[in-house]
Amino acid sequence: MDIRPERKTPNGSNIDQPFRSRSKAREITMQVLFEQDTSFHSSKKSLRARSQSKDVCQESEIYATKLLNMIGENIHQIDDLISKFAPSWPLDQMSGVDKNVLRIAIAEIIGKEDIPPKVAINEAVDLGRIFGTEKSPKFINGVLGSLILAKNVKV
Repeated sequence: MDIRPERKTPNGSNIDQPFRSRSKAREITMQVLFEQDTSFHSSKKSLRARSQSKDVCQESEIYATKLLNMIGENIHQIDDLISKFAPSWPLDQMSGVDKNVLRIAIAEIIGKEDIPPKVAINEAVDLGRIFGTEKSPKFINGVLGSLILAKNVKV
C-alpha cells in the first residue's frame, strides 16, 4: 500500500507528487518512533528496514538518522515541551502518531536552524493528516502554534 499526501501544485490541482527527501525522512522517522513505542525494536533496526524501500533515497535516510539522533538526545526536553503545551493530554494517553509527529517537529524547531518553524509545522500537520486521526492536524497545529508563541520564535 502506498500512502502519500496530496500535495497541491501551484495551479491548485491535486496531483500526487513524490515526497521530497526531507518529507520522506520525517515520515520514516515517525514510523520508526512509532515502532519503538509499540514493539521496542531498536531505531537502527527499524530505520535499516525502512531504508531498503525503493522510494527512499540516501538523503532521506541521512536526515532521518539525524532526526532520530536529535530526538534521542533531547527526548526529555521535547517530551516536557509536549506536556507543557498539551496539558490535557498526558503523553501516555496521547495518540502514538500525534506524539511522535510532535517530537519530530519540536526537534526541528529547537534544534535545526536551517528549518524554518513554519516548514516544521506544515510538515507535521501533513503527517498528522496522513497517519493520524481526523483531529490530529488541528491538535498538532495547536500544540506547535502554542509553542511558537510562548517561545517567541519567528515563523
